[in-house]
Amino acid sequence: MEAVEQLESEHTGPLASGLAVTQGVFYLATGLWPIVHLRSFEAITGPKLEGWLVKTVGALIAVVGGTLLAAGLRRRVHPELMSLAAGSAASLAAVDVVYSPQRISPVYLLDAVAEGLLVTGWGVAAARRWKHRPIPAPPPRYTSPEDAAGFPT
Repeated sequence: MEAVEQLESEHTGPLASGLAVTQGVFYLATGLWPIVHLRSFEAITGPKLEGWLVKTVGALIAVVGGTLLAAGLRRRVHPELMSLAAGSAASLAAVDVVYSPQRISPVYLLDAVAEGLLVTGWGVAAARRWKHRPIPAPPPRYTSPEDAAGFPT
């Protein structure tokens, strides 16, 4: 129970919270766009063969975005969520870079830049979190086997 209370009392710094809100809004908007109006989405990003697949990916991106937005607004961006955010951005950037020259619109290279900035931001946020992590006290030193066993000396 103590661990849960400690987790609930932790607030995230402004960088991680700001990144979560920014990425959350970006993902929510870009994820919902093909669901709400596929025709305008295709006008910018090029025609798609499978509308249902575009909408499915959009829904997943929107869910990640909504989760990031909620966590950022509550200032509760924990390491697992930072990993999800950075991993999502890195995955989307990789797809943008690998497939943009041959199979998808070059406009996706702009998305790759945005995703790269997010990955960089999450790297900085993780480094700051690591630098300011609480360092636990060293374990007690034992001077005799009796001390180690818990017997009174």
